[in-house]
Amino acid sequence: MRPVHGVSESTLNDFDLSGVVKSQRISKYLGEIHTKGGDMSATLVGLQPMPSTAAFGFLASAWKDMKASGFKGSIYGAIFAIMGYAIGFVYQNLWQVTMGLTAGFFLVGPFLCCGIYDISRQLDRGYKPNVSASTMSWARNWKSIAFFAAILTFFMIVWARVSVVLFALFGNHSYPDLRDMISKIISLENLEFLSIWTAVGFVFASLVFAISVVSVPMMLDRGSDTMESIGTSAKALWHNANAMLIWALCIVALIGASLVLFLPLLVITAPLIGHGTWHAYKALVPQIRHG
Repeated sequence: MRPVHGVSESTLNDFDLSGVVKSQRISKYLGEIHTKGGDMSATLVGLQPMPSTAAFGFLASAWKDMKASGFKGSIYGAIFAIMGYAIGFVYQNLWQVTMGLTAGFFLVGPFLCCGIYDISRQLDRGYKPNVSASTMSWARNWKSIAFFAAILTFFMIVWARVSVVLFALFGNHSYPDLRDMISKIISLENLEFLSIWTAVGFVFASLVFAISVVSVPMMLDRGSDTMESIGTSAKALWHNANAMLIWALCIVALIGASLVLFLPLLVITAPLIGHGTWHAYKALVPQIRHG
C-alpha cells in the first residue's frame, strides 16, 4: 500500500476493515486530515452554547475514552510525570538551568497533548486506538502547532521575569536569583508578595487559558492555522464563561493536586484532562461544512 501523508501503513492496517468498506472508511478518514496543499475548505457555522455544568460531561466522556482505549493515553501521562521529576531533580542539583528546562517542556507539551487528542479522535471515527500513529499526529499541522507552542513558551518566559520583578518590588529581600524567588513563592512568610503574585499570575493564566481552550485540538483535527484557532478559543470562552470557568477549575484541581501531592497521579489526571479537552472542543466548536 502506498504511504499517505500523516498516516502510516500500519495505522491503515489497524482499521481491520475489508474490501470496498475499507476503502470508503479510509477515504473518509483521509478527507478529514489536513494535508499539504489540500483542497478541503471548511466554514465554522457558530460556537455552541454550553450549560454551566458542561465540564463534568467533558470529564465523563474523557473517562469513557480512557477505558475504551485501554488507558493508552496514560503513556503520555507518564511522560508528563517524568517531566515533573526531571524539573525537581534539576532544581535540586542544577537550579540555574531550571528556567530553560521548563521552557523546553512548554515547547514540547502541546505536541505531547496531540497524542492524547488523537486517541480520542480515532475513537470518534470508529478506529482502533493506535498509540504509534498518535505520536506523530502533530505532523499533520506541525507549523501551526509549533507556533502555538512558541507562544506558550513566550508567556512562560515573560511570567517568570514578571515574578522576579514582583519579588524585588514587594518582597523584603534584595533582587533575587531564581532559586531564592521560588523558595519564597512557596512559603507564607511574605503574604503581601504572595497575594500580588497570585493575582498577577491569575491574569497570565487566564490569558493562556483563553487562547488554548480548543486551539490544539482544532489545529490537529481541522488543519486550522494558529491565529484562527486562538480566535476560536477566545470566542468559546467569551460565549461560555461560566462553563469554561468550571472547566478551568477542574483542570487546576486535578493537575494541581497531582503536582503538589503525588506526581504519578499525572498518569491518570493528564490523559483525563487531555481527553476532556478534546470533548470540550467537539462540544464547543460546531461541525465543519465542506465547500
